[in-house]
Amino acid sequence: MDREPTSRVELLQGTLDLLILRTLLAGPSHGHAIAQHIQWASEDVLQVETGSLYPALHRLEAKGWIEADWDLSEKGKRARFYRLTRLGRKQLVTERSKWETFSRAMGLVLNPVDEEGH
Repeated sequence: MDREPTSRVELLQGTLDLLILRTLLAGPSHGHAIAQHIQWASEDVLQVETGSLYPALHRLEAKGWIEADWDLSEKGKRARFYRLTRLGRKQLVTERSKWETFSRAMGLVLNPVDEEGH
């Protein structure tokens, strides 16, 4: 059965880590709020599923890039609030640089200045 095309964009491997680190640069946040921020900031193009978000948060915590504590959410429910560590801030700079290099390279391939001879 054919699937209908979707406007949703699948995230490249490692991209979610960068998005989470960048989101937490603004301050501590719980998982649901991180996912909402990414969706809002991307004008609803990027939607982070729970099945991807929480494993990524646990992975970043294991690497020492983020830390988490229990607190109450804005709805009064207990939630883990994640925050960027010093190591996470350094990693954000590294990951952002890698992404910018990748993005530039993709732009060069997709929008070549001179296609003569190719």
